[in-house]
Amino acid sequence: MRSVLEELESRGLVQDTTDRDLLARRLSGGPISVYHGIDPTASSLHLGNLIGVLVLRRFQEAGHRPIALVGGATGMVGDPSGRSDERNLLDDDTLAANLSGIRGQLEKLLDFDGDAELVNNYDWTRELTLIEFLRDTGKHATVNQMAAKHSVRSRMESETGISFTEFTYMLLQAYDFWWLHSHHDCELQIGGSDQWGNITAGVDLIRRRSGAQAHGLTWPLLTRSDGAKFGKTAEGAVWLDADRTSPYRFHQYFVQVPDEDVERSLLQFTLLPVAEIAEAVEAHQGDPGRREAQRILANEVTSLVHGRAAAAAAEEVARILFGSPVDDMDEAAFETVANEVPTSNISLTAEGGFDPASNSFDLVELLASTGLASSKGDARRGLAEGSVYVNNERVSGEDAVVASERLLHGRYLLLRRGKRRHHLLRVASR
Repeated sequence: MRSVLEELESRGLVQDTTDRDLLARRLSGGPISVYHGIDPTASSLHLGNLIGVLVLRRFQEAGHRPIALVGGATGMVGDPSGRSDERNLLDDDTLAANLSGIRGQLEKLLDFDGDAELVNNYDWTRELTLIEFLRDTGKHATVNQMAAKHSVRSRMESETGISFTEFTYMLLQAYDFWWLHSHHDCELQIGGSDQWGNITAGVDLIRRRSGAQAHGLTWPLLTRSDGAKFGKTAEGAVWLDADRTSPYRFHQYFVQVPDEDVERSLLQFTLLPVAEIAEAVEAHQGDPGRREAQRILANEVTSLVHGRAAAAAAEEVARILFGSPVDDMDEAAFETVANEVPTSNISLTAEGGFDPASNSFDLVELLASTGLASSKGDARRGLAEGSVYVNNERVSGEDAVVASERLLHGRYLLLRRGKRRHHLLRVASR
């Protein structure tokens, strides 16, 4: 059976480690406590955070003890790593709200009923005095060492420079590792490759203060094959909070992953066995147009974050919005669609474009009132050119009507113009 270190390496999740052989021997020698830190700069995790949490989960499933550290203290300072400017400092109320949101998401991904722990570094730094910190931590690090770290050096060479506040972040993170080593027997810190300098500073502090051996491991920062940062879209970050990024849009992000990125994404964002991923990728390469590998990826990641039901609902919404027959869709699916496309509530009255005499809707009126057409003339042109769909069925004829019998579940009409412009109508009886 492959070790957790070998498993991570097979998934491309190891970039740097402290002495690799020493770490491998320690991991094979029995359970080890391993921590990963997240600064609460928002009330939700994003895809960049998900990799680290899943690495913690992989350690937990291998029998080790994960510690998720939410940085209530370091979040007040801001990490300069990977940034060209200084973060805004957060106040107590904002930090508390952010901590609460992140805690709920972590509880879905790690087993806190088992041996996983959730800690907040504010708990052990709020009583720490400046003199104590300088005497017991600062004296073990030289400015030369700190300035040599890439995360600090790159900021020092930038136009804005680096504030003393951010300069101390490395020491605060090193102190966290030392404190967790002393109070939770933590021997390993993990993080993205931009954290390497901070991690090794902690390893060094533990050695100097406690005379003990500690370890560090990082994974490569994720970028897509086109050079874009993974987890970023034109609209911004892809969040794990359903109110920030809906499960459908979250699911669609992975459905749209380029072929060049799908294998690595399956390896790093899912818990599927490596052999099963290899089979899925091989099948995908035989017929890439089906995007079966992307569908597996989207379903697995959405299920991890939002649950199996949300992943299934996201697939249903995609079927509706991308033109599949909708007659067999349940009512819940249309309510989910209502969260993703413009939606209007109308009634069976003349104001809603309804003609009681013919028991039908004037489609020209509907297209104009919903904004799918700029005017009634534009609506007629759309109908004439065949670009208008009702419940994913093409409608033609400049004066087309829609019989009330076409209402799905007695209340829904899905209008579409072209491939991507949708509008859902909810129709009340009166």
